[in-house]
Amino acid sequence: MLRQLHSFPGLVSVLLVILLGITGALLSLDPVLDRLGTSLPVGVSVAEMAGRVVRHFPDAEQIQRTPSGAIIVYYSTDSGARVDRVDPVSGKAIAPFVPSVFSRTVKQLHRSLLLDTPGRIAAGITALAMLVLCTSGVLLVVKRVGGWRQLLGPLYGSGSQRMHAKVGRMAVVGLLLSALTGTYMSAATFGLISDGNQAEPDFPATTSGGTPAPVSRLPALVASDLADLRELVFPIAGDRSAVYTLRTVQGDAYVDQSTGALLSYRAHSGVREAYELVYKLHTGEGLWWLGFVLGLCALGAPWLAVTGATVWYQRQRAKPRMIGNSAEQVADIVILVGSENNSTWGFARVLHDGLRKAGKAVHTAPMNQLSSRYRAATKLFLLTATYGDGGAPASANQFLALLEQVPANPATQFAVLGFGDRQFAKFCQYGSDVDAAMLAHGWQRMIDLAMINRQSSQEFARWGDAVGDRMGIELQLEHAPAHPRTFHLCLHERIEYGVQELEPTVVLRFGTGQATADAGMIARLFRRNRMPRFEAGDLVGVMAPGSAIPRFYSLASGARDGLVEICVRKQAGGVCSTYLHGLRPGECIEAFIQPNVQFRPASGKAPVILIGAGTGIGPLAGFIRNNTGKHPMYLYWGGRDPESDFLYEPELRAYLADRRLTQLHTAFSRIKNGVHVQNRLIDDADNMRKLIAGGGQVLVCGSSAMASSVRLALDAILAPLNMNVQALKAVGRYREDVF
Repeated sequence: MLRQLHSFPGLVSVLLVILLGITGALLSLDPVLDRLGTSLPVGVSVAEMAGRVVRHFPDAEQIQRTPSGAIIVYYSTDSGARVDRVDPVSGKAIAPFVPSVFSRTVKQLHRSLLLDTPGRIAAGITALAMLVLCTSGVLLVVKRVGGWRQLLGPLYGSGSQRMHAKVGRMAVVGLLLSALTGTYMSAATFGLISDGNQAEPDFPATTSGGTPAPVSRLPALVASDLADLRELVFPIAGDRSAVYTLRTVQGDAYVDQSTGALLSYRAHSGVREAYELVYKLHTGEGLWWLGFVLGLCALGAPWLAVTGATVWYQRQRAKPRMIGNSAEQVADIVILVGSENNSTWGFARVLHDGLRKAGKAVHTAPMNQLSSRYRAATKLFLLTATYGDGGAPASANQFLALLEQVPANPATQFAVLGFGDRQFAKFCQYGSDVDAAMLAHGWQRMIDLAMINRQSSQEFARWGDAVGDRMGIELQLEHAPAHPRTFHLCLHERIEYGVQELEPTVVLRFGTGQATADAGMIARLFRRNRMPRFEAGDLVGVMAPGSAIPRFYSLASGARDGLVEICVRKQAGGVCSTYLHGLRPGECIEAFIQPNVQFRPASGKAPVILIGAGTGIGPLAGFIRNNTGKHPMYLYWGGRDPESDFLYEPELRAYLADRRLTQLHTAFSRIKNGVHVQNRLIDDADNMRKLIAGGGQVLVCGSSAMASSVRLALDAILAPLNMNVQALKAVGRYREDVF
C-alpha cells in the first residue's frame, strides 16, 4: 500500500513536479542576487532614512524595503512614474529598479503555470502531491534499510533505485519544507485557511489638519527602526487631511503628517505572522541562505521524477509473464512468490520453466493468492524475499494470515527458498518465518529452508540441483539477470600461486587495450573507453564463452589504479574459473562492473579490521593499497601453505613497511599445527576488543563457511563487552562479502 501511495501521485504529477522543481530552483536565485551588494545601516530610523531620500526625491510617493534589505523609492517626474533603488545612508539613487521580465515570467509559471486560477489549482495539487511523495518516500527508505537508525546507511538495489534514494535522501528536507509551505500557501490563496491579511487598522476619522512637518521629524517614524520597515506611503501633496501609511514587520499604522502622532495601529495577528513565516520559508526572501539550500533541493525534484519513473517502468517490465501457467486446481506443482520489486519473479520464472520442461503442470502466483484449491499438487515451492527489517514483501504481506485459513494438504510437500542480503542483520528473516509457519500448520517439508545471498545465480543453481535430486528429475536452473553493457578487457599480467596444487590461484590484471607495461597508457585507455567508476570491493561480472550466467569476482583494484584486478582460485568443474586460469597475456574477455557500495571501509580515522581467507584477500588488499592516509588497518588472513599460496605476500610486506597496513596476522591450515583465521582472532582477542570498543569496523571476505566461523569467534570475543556481530551489523560496522 505504501509503495502504491508513493508511485501513483508521482506518476500522475511527474511533468508538473519537473516544471515546479526547475522553476523553484531558478526563483531561489532571486534572494541570493538581491542580497548581493545590499547593506542596511544599523540603528537608523525610518524618519532618518526617509528624510535623506526626500532631499533627493522631493516627489517621492512611496518607499519600500525588500526582504533582502534593498530600499526602493517610487516617485513622479514630468515624464511619468519612476522607480529607483537608493542608498539608505545617503538617500541618493543607485540605479533604476527594473524587475526582471524573466524572473517575473518564471514566478508566474511556478505559481500558476501561466494559466491564472486553473494553473494555481494545478500548482497547489502538485505541492500536495510532493508532500505525499516526500513523506511516503522517507517511510519507504526507512522500511527498505531496516529502520530509522539505518536511514543514512548504505543503499541497495539497482542503479536507478540507489540513485533515486540517494538524491531523495539528500533533498527530502528541502523538498518537504517547500511542499508543506506551498500547500499551506495554496490553501490560503483559495480561502481554505486564513492568511491574516484582512485585518487592517481603522482609518482615522480626523487628523490635526496642520502644516505638514518634515518627514525626518515625525515622532512615530523616528520611533520606527529601518530594519522593521516594509513600506512607507506618503500623503497626497497639498491634502492636509491625508496621512502617512506605515507598514512594518510588527503591524500597520496611519501617521499624522503634521504632528507625527500614531493615529491608529493594528499589530499583525498570529495568523498573519504564521503566513508570513511560511512565505519566507517557501521563497527564501529575507533568508537568502535558505533560498539557496531550497534551490539545490529543488534541483533534485526533476532527477527524482525521472529516476522514479524509470524505477516504476523497470518494475513493470519485471512483472511476471509465465508461459503455460496451469490452473491451480490441476497443477502438479505450485510456485508462490513473495517479492517487493519483482526481482524474485525472475527466479520463479526459471523454476517454472524448468519444471515444465521436466513434464510438470505448474501454477505460479503471488504468495498473497495462497488457496485451498491445490487438489492435484504434490509440491509447493515458496520463493520469497525479505523486505526492510525482516518484514514481508508486497506480494506476500497477507500470506501468514491466509495460511491460518488454509488447511495443510498431507499430499503436498513444501520447500521455502529465501532471498536476501547478508549485510542485513535479519538475513532472509521472512523466508525463515514462512518456513516455520508452514511446519507449525502441519505442512510436510520436502527440503530444508535454503537462503540465497544477493540473488546469486550460482546458489540458485545449486538449490535447483538439490531439488531435482529429491524429485528424481533433471532440473537445471540457469538464472541470467539483466546486467550492464560488457567491456572488452585484455589480460596484461598474471601472477600464479600454488601451481602444484589441485586448486591453484592466480591474480589477473586486465586493461582495456593490448598488453603494455605503461600504467598511464592503461588509465588513458580506461577514460577513452568510458569505463564506469569502480573501487576495490566492487564486483566484476565475467562472461565465460558458452555461458549465459556471469560469474562475479571481487575487485582488488579501483578505477584510479588504471586496471581491473581479480584473484581467482581454480574450482573443480568451475567453468569460469577454468576459463580465466587458461588466459594468457594479450587474450581478452567480456566483463561488466557491478557496484558493491555496502562493502567498503567507512571514512574517518577509526580502525578497520580486515578478515579473509583464500581469494577473499583480493578486495582487502585493494583497501590496504588505497589507505594512503595510513589510518589504522589490521589484516587477519588465512591460506593453505605459506610456501605455495601466500597471496599478495610482497605487496603486504611493502604495505607494512610504509604503514598502510598496521598489523598482519596470517593463519595457514596445511602446515604442522595448522590453524584457521578464526583461531588468529581468538589469539588476538584482547586487541580485537580494544579495536572494536574504539569504534573499529569489520570487513569480512571469503567463503560462507569461513564467514560463519568468524561470526562465532567474534561473538565469543565480544561477549565481555556485551556486544555481538549482529549489533555491529545493525550500525553498519560489520560487513561481509561472502561466496
